[in-house]
Amino acid sequence: MNAIERIRRHPAGNIAVVFTVVLAGCIICGLVIPDNFRFLHSANIAILLRTIPLLGILAIGVGLLMITGEFDLSVGSVFGFSALVAAMLFREEWPLWLAIIIGLAAGGTIGFVNGLIVTQTAIPSFIATLGSMLVVRGLIRALNDSRPVSFYPGETFEAVLTGSLGLMKAQFLWFLFIGAVAFYFLHLHRYGNHLYAVGGNRQAATATGINVNRTKMIAFTISGLLAGFAGIIGATRVNSAVVTQGTGLELEAIAACVIGALFLMGGRGTLIGIMLGATLIHLVEDILLLSRAPGYYHETFVGAIIIIAVLMNQVVAKRD
Repeated sequence: MNAIERIRRHPAGNIAVVFTVVLAGCIICGLVIPDNFRFLHSANIAILLRTIPLLGILAIGVGLLMITGEFDLSVGSVFGFSALVAAMLFREEWPLWLAIIIGLAAGGTIGFVNGLIVTQTAIPSFIATLGSMLVVRGLIRALNDSRPVSFYPGETFEAVLTGSLGLMKAQFLWFLFIGAVAFYFLHLHRYGNHLYAVGGNRQAATATGINVNRTKMIAFTISGLLAGFAGIIGATRVNSAVVTQGTGLELEAIAACVIGALFLMGGRGTLIGIMLGATLIHLVEDILLLSRAPGYYHETFVGAIIIIAVLMNQVVAKRD
């Protein structure tokens, strides 16, 4: 078996191959036609390193939850809500650290409540989190009468969350760090085994002594916490918490997971696949922008790739 075949047999192998081909194509075009395709320009790379982490961090939380067979459509609203809460408290002269903690706690609480509703009722997570998405979005508009809130937490805090280390951006390092921690718990810790077991066969998981409801509630809470953290990074980067922040990110996060070879029914997926899926979405968006393609092409791509990825996942599932 050659190296390429071994890579493709890995759960994230196909997305890794696609990502490598697309990235290599971008690099070649950037070298051959640098004036018409400015992919390798430092400004373009900086933009990618700033934007990928927001979707990537969201997708990690959503992906862990999807492995259990559940969805969270509220993460886009939580993204904006946590940022708004932290910004408003800081504006009222609360200590920065306390404002941030409360903002994160708000995101985690919404995730916990979502998990409580799903595990204690017969309401599907898709419906429950769709409802919470709308509720939280309404709260965002009500809290500050739909007006943006300035957020200037100071140079030190901005440097830690969104500063630059040469060409590298701090938020991308946070993305890698959170990815490494999630990788450990998903692939090297027993909690990861519980996630796969719950998503793969709930009855079997229960029979082996796994607390299914607790496993899912932890995953929902993590999803909310990571959405809140991504929202605070976003607000810090633009120095403002805006009502529309996070709108649509929930669907892109699910798309990133599906592209990264997570099964919609749960039980399968890898952390590497999630991170590559999120990165590929922004990479293709960057290609479209550099090619001066209309903005709606991005939405068309995301929709089409979701359908294609689901079909490919079904083929893989039947083959296995």
